[in-house]
Amino acid sequence: MSAIGRAIWFIESHFTSDISLDEIAETAGLSRYHLSRVFGMTTGHSIRSYIRSRRLSEAALTLIDGSSTILQVAFDAGYGSHEAFTRAFREQFGMTPESLRKQGHVRNLALQEPIRMDDTRLPKLDAPRFETHPAMLLAGLAETYAYESTQAIPSLWQKFNQHFDHIPGQVGNVAYGVCTQAEEGSEGFRYMAAAEVASNDDLPEGFVVTRLPQQRYAIFTHRGHISGISATVHQIFGEWLPQSGQQHGGSPDMMERYDERFDPRTGTGVTEIWIPLKA
Repeated sequence: MSAIGRAIWFIESHFTSDISLDEIAETAGLSRYHLSRVFGMTTGHSIRSYIRSRRLSEAALTLIDGSSTILQVAFDAGYGSHEAFTRAFREQFGMTPESLRKQGHVRNLALQEPIRMDDTRLPKLDAPRFETHPAMLLAGLAETYAYESTQAIPSLWQKFNQHFDHIPGQVGNVAYGVCTQAEEGSEGFRYMAAAEVASNDDLPEGFVVTRLPQQRYAIFTHRGHISGISATVHQIFGEWLPQSGQQHGGSPDMMERYDERFDPRTGTGVTEIWIPLKA
C-alpha cells in the first residue's frame, strides 16, 4: 500500500476521534510536511478539509436517521457547540442541520465519500538522474491555490504564455512551474509559472521573482498529458523519497520544467519534475 493509501486507511479508521497530523504521518511513513504536500497533490484535498468533510458527511447521515439529537451529532462530529456545528454544516452543504433533518434525505447533498487509492493504476516511475544546478532567478506570475481548486492553474499559464519568449532578460526557452508552501496557516500552496531571467529589471506588471540557490536535484520524467502529473508526484513523494535515503532540500517543494519536448497547446509530452535534495 502506498504512503497516501496508508494515510487514508488511518483517517478512515479514526476520523470520528481526535487524531493528529503526527499520528497520520507516522502511519504513512512520511514527515508531517511531506505528508501534507503529497496528500494535497494526490487527492485534491488538504488533510484537515478531508477529515472535516468526512465527519460532516457522516453527521448528515446520522441526522436523517433521527436517533440522536442535533447537539449530540455536533459533539460526535468534534464540534463543541450547536452554533459551531451549524456554521460548518452550512458552509459544507448550503443548509442547516435542522433543515436537513426536516428534509429527511441526503440526495441533494454532495457527501464526501472515502477516497479509494488504486495503487495498481499508478504509473511506473523511472529512476531519476541527479544534477547540481546553478542558482537561478525566476520571474513570472504566481497565485495561491487550495488543493481542491487547482483547476485554475491552466488559466495562470495562459496569462503567462502571453509574455513567454519576450520577457525582458529571459534566459533560454524553458518554462518552470514552481510549487512552494503557502503562507502560515493556509491549507493551500503557491504556484508560479515562470522563466529564468538575467535580472528583475523592466518586468511586466504583475510579475514576481524568486531566487533559487545552487542546489542538488533528483530529476524525474513525467510522460503523457500534464493532467496526470499528480500520480507521478504521488510516486515520488509517497514511495521514492521515503525509500531513497535522500532528504528533501526544503524549498521549493518541487519544480516542473517544460522544454521543447512539451507541447503547451495540447498539454502533452515530457515534463521534468525537479525535487531539491539536501547536500
